[in-house]
Amino acid sequence: MPIEIKMPALSPTMEEGKLAKWLVKEGDTVSSGDIMAEIETDKATMEFEAVDEGVIGKITVAEGTEGVKVGTVIAVLTEEGEDASAIEAPAKAEAPKEEAPKAEAKAAEPAAAPAPAAAPAPKTTAATQEGRVIASPLAKRIATAKGVDLEGLTGTGPNGRIVKADVEAAQPGTAKAKKAAPAAANDTAAPAKPDTVEMAAETRALLDARIPHTVEKLSGMRKTIARRLTQSMQEAPHIYLTVDVRLDKLMALRADINAALEKQGVKVSVNDMLVKALGLALIEVPECNVTFAGNELIRYERADISVAVSIPGGLITPIVQGANEKSLSAIAKATKDLGARAKEGKLKPEEYQGGTASISNMGMMGIKHFTAVINPPQATILAIGAGDKRPWVMPDGSLGVATIMTATGSFDHRAVDGADGARLMDAFRAYVENPLGMVA
Repeated sequence: MPIEIKMPALSPTMEEGKLAKWLVKEGDTVSSGDIMAEIETDKATMEFEAVDEGVIGKITVAEGTEGVKVGTVIAVLTEEGEDASAIEAPAKAEAPKEEAPKAEAKAAEPAAAPAPAAAPAPKTTAATQEGRVIASPLAKRIATAKGVDLEGLTGTGPNGRIVKADVEAAQPGTAKAKKAAPAAANDTAAPAKPDTVEMAAETRALLDARIPHTVEKLSGMRKTIARRLTQSMQEAPHIYLTVDVRLDKLMALRADINAALEKQGVKVSVNDMLVKALGLALIEVPECNVTFAGNELIRYERADISVAVSIPGGLITPIVQGANEKSLSAIAKATKDLGARAKEGKLKPEEYQGGTASISNMGMMGIKHFTAVINPPQATILAIGAGDKRPWVMPDGSLGVATIMTATGSFDHRAVDGADGARLMDAFRAYVENPLGMVA
């Protein structure tokens, strides 16, 4: 019988997407693992693979269509010999309902990005058919490589089947964590979703129609940013701690490092060195390398730093994994590659979802001081201002001029005490002002 192919949830924050391009046409035969289409999510353009074998009997959503809701039937797969002409266009998918389980998803998957406001459809647990995990062969291989427990994951393929995108969106050990923390999930209330229709109506009522203006529909990325930052400010009580940091020794060391790496074509930026300093500081002060998860506190043993990158239409935070362990040259290569692919929309979900803390540097824009909104579910973000020449009291007590940078840490006060946040800022400052400690 015909199999409906539905718009998948290719990331935890995806509610709708653009069917950018079909790579197959009606009448083509596909096998499990074949790439059928390119789908543009709120963060990147990703490939969509077949999970079943058959013939493309009907394509119900044309390429280039925007705003395709997750769960909408985009094509129908027929078995060999079936009459494709008899297939009727399926009805559009209903909007996913908001249910209490989204709170469970939030508490159960602390290392991943927060669950979207509407749960992806279909909401079917894979391991429900006679105790067997229903997953595509490719999904199983990726799960083995990533160390993801398939049992308990939610599949978005036909009949709840786990597909490649489900595994890539999961963090290692995600399903196990889901089963281990039901109490925390039950105690965590789902945040109320703003009534966007009423908000829009109120805004229009206040608008002075005499002022020339245009109305621009929000992109999927901008909607996601708005939702996540609103959630962060509403749920996480922010505490801000600011320090001034002298950069002279770091700038001198950077010049020496870049001279040594010139033949390799590698150039270390100031921000690369700050990423390393934050990574080391988080290991030194592990109380800040955490996630608040209801009745539990998740402590990380590695510093994965999310680096804020401005791209057309919004912001994305690619992750430098294990920044505390990487050399400065390795961090420089990673940030250059991640930044370039972020601007092209080619990052994989695991390359921008997760992370244990964030860094946002607006110094290159001339901003001296600002505070950053915590990137949920993280508990720490560092806001970096511009380094400039300022009067400074030298170690010998004399007054001189030094290159000074202002850094402000934002901390989730539910998880991080002020004293621990202060210790992190002091450790960060120490690494920056004595940078040889980062290469020793």
